[in-house]
Amino acid sequence: MARYGQFCPVAKAAELLGERWTLLIVRELLFGSTRYADLQRGLGRISPSVLSQRLKALCEAGVVVKHKALPGGTEYLLTQCGRELMPLVEMAGTWGQRWTRSRMSADELDLDLLMLELERSIDPRLLPDHTVVGITFTDQAARFKRRWLLIDDGEVDVCTDFPGREPLLELKATLRALTQIWMGDIGLEEALDRGVLLYEGPEKYRVNAKQWLRLSRLSGVAPAV
Repeated sequence: MARYGQFCPVAKAAELLGERWTLLIVRELLFGSTRYADLQRGLGRISPSVLSQRLKALCEAGVVVKHKALPGGTEYLLTQCGRELMPLVEMAGTWGQRWTRSRMSADELDLDLLMLELERSIDPRLLPDHTVVGITFTDQAARFKRRWLLIDDGEVDVCTDFPGREPLLELKATLRALTQIWMGDIGLEEALDRGVLLYEGPEKYRVNAKQWLRLSRLSGVAPAV
């Protein structure tokens, strides 16, 4: 960990949180990931060794506590110290959305991260139980082309193989377009009207799509002029 050699609280916070990947690990923990595999899923390119090092540092700093989970495995949970970082993460996201808004180069498009965000954001209370939402990424290779969201007992899960149930709703778009819609760069209604996002299913779920297909919490942040 880099040391700045200053008593300033900003410097002390930056010593811990300024390490590469650390703030994104905190982001994942704040958004509900607790298992090592879940953290890796949300962080994409992080190496296992770096993730282990950063988690160890966060545990030593009292931001995270590690304990055995039931029925097995290990969980990482934020302490009060860690939970108090939520406003910092939200402000960093808001600032980033306003001032360093991504133009989504090819290397920034991440199908797995987008599916994780959709899993987190869909409101299962507004869809029938045991619903399947099929998503076709029209620009992807065959093995990445189809994904399914399963809504069962108030929980949402991503499935990479056909779940054995026909989808009630079908969404079709390119990876870039669906990412831009979720991030707020293209309005959901505009995307549906223009055919950027194709929808198949009962009309009532198209009409209230903005309610059940909740967009990024930062989608309403306008870019700086």
